[in-house]
Amino acid sequence: MTGPASFSWPPAPIRTARLVLRESEARDRAAFVELFASPEVRAYLGGPHPRDELERAVPEVPGRRPGLFVVELDGAVIGTVTLEQRDAERPGRLRPDGGCTELGYMFMPEAWGSGYAAEACSAVLDWYADALPGEPVALCTQVANAPSARLALKLGFTEVARFEEFGAEQWFGVWRPVVPHQR
Repeated sequence: MTGPASFSWPPAPIRTARLVLRESEARDRAAFVELFASPEVRAYLGGPHPRDELERAVPEVPGRRPGLFVVELDGAVIGTVTLEQRDAERPGRLRPDGGCTELGYMFMPEAWGSGYAAEACSAVLDWYADALPGEPVALCTQVANAPSARLALKLGFTEVARFEEFGAEQWFGVWRPVVPHQR
């Protein structure tokens, strides 16, 4: 990750009450293919990718890049959480120059509704706040994706803007970490 928000990578695995968040490994390849091929997972993310194309294109160690956490439950991959630089040319800004870090996530349908996304995203935001104190994070989701919008509010994001992008109305929010007052 480059730009205003850069951090050392990879961190030690993050452990929550139920989950482990870690860097990607070769054993995660099938789960990445499944996430990107799933019509349910990709419903608000541009649609699923053809499985045969993914089988050819996904590298042996998928998603090995700064800011991508694999989310594991009892040894099985249930999703991913990402922190990535948002393209400054896209609508939605936290700074005049347009650069900002954006939170993203994808979870297997069988993991939906159990609070795993909230638990994993909250842990990543806490890690980020420690790595880059005071640095805000953006989140963008389609207004039609009600579960994602609810999760954003639960995580403490506040709406900054709405705009049309990718043929749909988008909700754009910001999360600002609590910075302890210096004495």
